[in-house]
Amino acid sequence: MTERKASGHRRLSRDDWISAAMAAIADGGLAAVAVEPLASSLGATKGSFYWHFENRDALVDAAIERWVKETTTDVAEEISAGRDAPASQFRRLVAGVIERAEQDRVGPALLASATHPAVAPALQRVTAARLDVIATVLGRLGFPPAEARRRSLLAYSAYLGHAQLARSTPGVLPTTTAGRRAYLDDAISALTGR
Repeated sequence: MTERKASGHRRLSRDDWISAAMAAIADGGLAAVAVEPLASSLGATKGSFYWHFENRDALVDAAIERWVKETTTDVAEEISAGRDAPASQFRRLVAGVIERAEQDRVGPALLASATHPAVAPALQRVTAARLDVIATVLGRLGFPPAEARRRSLLAYSAYLGHAQLARSTPGVLPTTTAGRRAYLDDAISALTGR
């Protein structure tokens, strides 16, 4: 949490720097994460940065890890903690990830840097975790493991496509409540139909 020092300047927390780095990644990719411009935009000094991070790479790693937590770990925990029927869990999962995909500005920027040494392992972990969650819920719906895995790959591919459409041509996606509900119903039917 940000607090005021006796001098009247803001004392930035580690989280403030991570939030600024995530905003920079969303706006300009990994190259936009630079200590001096971030310090300037936060009204801080480089000394504040180095109080919390050893170097720029440590900040990039922390921003990526926060993105992983917010878009994958938290979702998996939310779905796993649910005690509702498998069909309801799958619906919540699909609806939740579609909504997050439309709001996630960091993910597409990271995908654009998929081969970067800090990004590649995180994307591999995220992809594996997301596929596992989807396959687990599909298994609860009665699909054998191999089929649940194949369908999870299809579902994840649809998610990535949706995320891309939301960024590049959002006008093709339904905007009304009824349209979104029908879209969601169609996606679930396609992914769970026997």
